[in-house]
Amino acid sequence: MQTTVIGVAGGTGSGKSTLVKKLREAFAEKDVVTLSHDYYYKENNDITLEERRKLNYDHPQAFDTQMMIEQVKALKEGVPVERPEYSFVDHNRLAKTIKVIPAKVLIVEGILIFENKQLRDLMDIKVFVDTDADIRLARRILRDVSERGRSMKSVISQYITTVKPMHEEFVEPSKKYADVIIPEGGFNSVAVTMLIENIKSVIR
Repeated sequence: MQTTVIGVAGGTGSGKSTLVKKLREAFAEKDVVTLSHDYYYKENNDITLEERRKLNYDHPQAFDTQMMIEQVKALKEGVPVERPEYSFVDHNRLAKTIKVIPAKVLIVEGILIFENKQLRDLMDIKVFVDTDADIRLARRILRDVSERGRSMKSVISQYITTVKPMHEEFVEPSKKYADVIIPEGGFNSVAVTMLIENIKSVIR
């Protein structure tokens, strides 16, 4: 089975998840799987929760990207993998893993997936979701407060301290590697439709 790897990158709150959801809906469930870079945050069992909260999670070194590369390679070769599971409440990797079965379409998603050349080179189509910074911040606040149990103050503090500087240093420059740039991501219905048709033609 030939696996087409689609990379979906962009800043925090840009609309990547909405785009990935639309792409998944366009294909049969058995034909598409997703790997998020967020699954591959490194373990930090040797430090306290308070110390883990202070780490910079928007820097490339926060991720075990090499593990993700190996698992993407395995899935392209038709080999199932056990991907990590991460808790955003505990800021640590969980003991359990999730089995991922190879499929025709593999969507790789994350803010920094274009930063690593080895990972980039495994992708057949690279999509960058480009969204205004104010909109991205508003979405991040809503997500982190409602889904990850954070206070608004902590979300804004983290954004100013690490998220914004790391976006400017690593995420925004990686846009140059994209094959397609989609303003507003999954909310751009015209671009999404064109992308889906392009992916279907690649698979055919």
